[in-house]
Amino acid sequence: MGQEIDFVIITGLSGAGRTLALRVFEDNGFFCIDNLPPQLILKFAELCSQSRKKLDKVALVIDIRGGDFFDSLFESLKSLEEMGYSYRILFLDASDEVLIKRYKESRRKHPLAPDKRIIEGINLERKKLAPVKEKSDFIIDTSFKTPAQLKEEIEERFLKKDINESGLLINIVSFGFKQGLPLDADLVFDVRFLPNPFYKDELRPLSGNDEKVRDYIFNFQETREFINKVFDLIEFLIPYYIKEGKAQLVVAIGCTGGRHRSIAIANELAKLLKDKGYFVNVEHRDEKDSRGY
Repeated sequence: MGQEIDFVIITGLSGAGRTLALRVFEDNGFFCIDNLPPQLILKFAELCSQSRKKLDKVALVIDIRGGDFFDSLFESLKSLEEMGYSYRILFLDASDEVLIKRYKESRRKHPLAPDKRIIEGINLERKKLAPVKEKSDFIIDTSFKTPAQLKEEIEERFLKKDINESGLLINIVSFGFKQGLPLDADLVFDVRFLPNPFYKDELRPLSGNDEKVRDYIFNFQETREFINKVFDLIEFLIPYYIKEGKAQLVVAIGCTGGRHRSIAIANELAKLLKDKGYFVNVEHRDEKDSRGY
């Protein structure tokens, strides 16, 4: 084999943000190709390796637009491994409701159901992509993300050296059960059993990012015991996730609306993990959209 090449395979559901993701990699110096048939992956890798121009960072979008070619993806990836090339798979996902809304706004037809309802195409695509999602190194749910937030998350997960050195990115997401579970969560903790600041008039307009709310929540013994037990569990699991080759761990902390308890607990858990030297990213998914109850 020739030079070392950093291959990133971008895939996922139509409408979930693959084009934007590819643009982020291109802006960060990756050689990018959209809609490459999987059967050409190995040939392309060989061309990159033999090229006089240094191509050490490559991002490829591979999706169901390739038709029958997509079915050969795993065979092509296996050949890539046998030739000594390493790769990472980024899978972009979104909820059915969000995907339907995006299709209606763009007035596009779904590639798998051009003459049928959009939801039929989405369901078929999910079924076809399930094995790929299972093999993916990174899964990003774009349902509640702005383009700027997606760009930031991709840069944090793929382009920061400290993530690659640590071997595992811990992504802590606070959310409200009223808005649904985060699609990419590995561990979900329900903190609705904790006393709710929403019922305190002076705390209701605030969020878990405010010191008064945090102090109120952590004034209770059950809160302090809970955060210690969760921290111990996650720290126990981390070496096993790393041993299995997991590149990211998504820990979701949920309360009713996603504004008070879940945010305070997520922030404290992130602080404890950062103090231990882990690389942690915190996202408060529903802070702006929630009324906090």
